[in-house]
Amino acid sequence: MEQSQKSVCDQPVFTDLFETHAEAVRNFIYYKCGDRDQAEDVMQEAFIKLWHHCKKVIFEKAKGFLCTVANNLFLNQVARQKVRLEYSKIPRSNKNVESPDFVMEEKEFMDKLQNAIAELPEGQREVFLLNRIDKKTYYEIAEMLDISVKAVEKRMHNALKKMRVIIKNI
Repeated sequence: MEQSQKSVCDQPVFTDLFETHAEAVRNFIYYKCGDRDQAEDVMQEAFIKLWHHCKKVIFEKAKGFLCTVANNLFLNQVARQKVRLEYSKIPRSNKNVESPDFVMEEKEFMDKLQNAIAELPEGQREVFLLNRIDKKTYYEIAEMLDISVKAVEKRMHNALKKMRVIIKNI
């Protein structure tokens, strides 16, 4: 490594990166979601991740890192919204034919399921939701995430394994 190479961990360098790329990253997400507040939040979270991983990111790759992280954060938000939307679409009868115990158990199960999904590492959660909610094939997911189909299979396997442990008795 050259002495003259800039380190993302240096506060002035990081500040310069923020001032140079924050607007572009925010606009990148804004064009995807149309919500300025959401775009701002995603941009800020991407810069936080850059700071946390500053030793691993070389200066020349910082903008690419920010865009990739921002895109993944946005996709995770969309996936979580889709889970909520899919759950809200489940028809509910005004007449409660089920016993109160059944209703309570169903709510507990949905809470456990949402918590289990939230506890998954980012990569596993992304693959799980793309497959189970968006009905994407492993091949389609691999193309979207720019990883191998084997990596998708491994993430899904680990996600399911972890969810079984978290949820239990299903």
